[in-house]
Amino acid sequence: MLEPLKEPFRYEPPKALAQGAGDAGKKKQAKAKDASGTLKRIWRYVAYHRTKLAAVFAMIVFSTVLSLLGPYLAGTAIDRFIEERNTGFVPFLLGMAVVYGLHAWTMWLQNIWMIGVAQETVRGMRRDLFAHLHKLPIPFFARRQHGELMSRVTNDIENVSSSLNSSFIQLVSSVLLLVGIVGVMLSLSPLLTLLTFLVIPLMVFGMKWITSRTSRLFREQQRNIGDLNGFVEETLSGQRIIKAFSREEVVTRAFHERNKRIHESGFWAQAISGFIPKLMNGLNNFSFALIVGVGALLVIGGHGVTVGTIMIFAEFSRQFTRPLNDLANQWNTLLSAMAGAERVFQIMDEPVEAADESEAAVLERMEGRVEFRGVSFAYQEGHPILRHISFEAEPGETVAFVGPTGAGKSTIIGLLCRFYEPSAGSIRIDGLPASGIRRDSLRAHMAFVLQDPFLFEGTIRDNIRYGKLDAADEEVEEAAKLANAHSFIMRLPGGYGAKLKPDGGGISQGQKQLIAIARAILADPAILVLDEATSSIDTVTEIKIQEALQRLMKGRTSFVIAHRLNTIQTADRIIVLQDGKVTESGAHDELLVRDGFYSKLVNGQVVLT
Repeated sequence: MLEPLKEPFRYEPPKALAQGAGDAGKKKQAKAKDASGTLKRIWRYVAYHRTKLAAVFAMIVFSTVLSLLGPYLAGTAIDRFIEERNTGFVPFLLGMAVVYGLHAWTMWLQNIWMIGVAQETVRGMRRDLFAHLHKLPIPFFARRQHGELMSRVTNDIENVSSSLNSSFIQLVSSVLLLVGIVGVMLSLSPLLTLLTFLVIPLMVFGMKWITSRTSRLFREQQRNIGDLNGFVEETLSGQRIIKAFSREEVVTRAFHERNKRIHESGFWAQAISGFIPKLMNGLNNFSFALIVGVGALLVIGGHGVTVGTIMIFAEFSRQFTRPLNDLANQWNTLLSAMAGAERVFQIMDEPVEAADESEAAVLERMEGRVEFRGVSFAYQEGHPILRHISFEAEPGETVAFVGPTGAGKSTIIGLLCRFYEPSAGSIRIDGLPASGIRRDSLRAHMAFVLQDPFLFEGTIRDNIRYGKLDAADEEVEEAAKLANAHSFIMRLPGGYGAKLKPDGGGISQGQKQLIAIARAILADPAILVLDEATSSIDTVTEIKIQEALQRLMKGRTSFVIAHRLNTIQTADRIIVLQDGKVTESGAHDELLVRDGFYSKLVNGQVVLT
């Protein structure tokens, strides 16, 4: 939690800003390939809403025509009604009012419709991302911070939403407006049009110089935000440990370090990209002054240019640079959104849990016979955790695993649940290869009571019913009674309807454990896994839990992992693991007679670590 960041902040403003054009070109070329792929994937989601998108496009075209018509009518009014002293000025003004009114209406419609498209698009992305998360194997979550994953589901997708809301309309309308403005200007005066175009190379060069430096900064900013979210989530979850060891100052310093990195990457990204409007405004004013000055000389010299034409060009020169400015600004917004979308698609590209065999069996019922035959497993190649593990568990038997930390006890359970697949050997359940049974079918006949039981935010009744979603209230209460949980539940305000905070906040650890046992009883599994189920519990609560566990284990194949030896002495078979191998196996009394590792453990000659 407190170790340094794996990827230190690498951005150095002076060096980055002084990069040569060749280096910048290389970076842009590498980036463009990813950007193209990301845009295509975003389009797949947008394409589901083609009809709405076509309506938005039609409104953009209509509003662009109206925005071009407004300045043209104003220039015409100056020539006809001011210089030529014509009548009919009021109807002309009314016509202009209708044009600007329609323009406002089309702008409102396209914004409303585009918001709908954007929200539906990110809804689909969020849905697919969340569904994909549930298909990923357990090892994926073991190597990822939960807060960082949450950042991708929320912040990064929201970036895409914000960009779609504004960028699509701005980009399309800006391009159409530029084309329309150029067409009208060329028809009025090619010379003044050429003067307007003089600022384009400067604009393009400035935008290229700036955006080549901001794209990687936005990606760096998104990575830093994800890292900070993960750190905050971890810190909030570990508040008791932090306070118990008085490490508030340490985690605060670590937070400030990460916060500083977000500040630095965000500052330079926004500062450099924020220079674009200033550059555009300066060039805009230069273009405006040039057109008015040269246009006035053309009017005076009688070269066929009127005051109204100058007014149209002056207005169009501002409108000409505005879409360029909008394009530059939206490009930076788009870069930020694409950085977020890339992070989302990275998760969606993670390989899912291996598919079940095409002919995998679906078990309607399970007896609970389990057999490990020469099973070996390694999380990393060349570093085996289990070596040739073999044992059998008959239906209704209780098998306990004992051994030092890292001996492979929890790994055996992970293999049994098919969270992992053996590197060698085989696992058979009811005579069938575990790999030949569908995972959801296998796990539907299993239940878990863990050292730190997880409860969801909601009522106690809902948390117990998680073991059997269609259970009636009477079944829920009967399971709670068998788990010795009914009495304390009835003392809570609201009883079974009492609301629990996230992760079961508001009740004691022992009470959470009893609810977890009730949930397992309601599930009525054939195979039961107890992983340190009575650790960190007071003696009185432990007695209640032990009674509930005895009821739960009756008639079920049970696998027990425990450091407290009194919890496993009644097991039918105790398997002793050392360095990933089975060194002893037998009942409690048998192992004591052998005077091996287990006997020394019971007699206090060795301590499990």
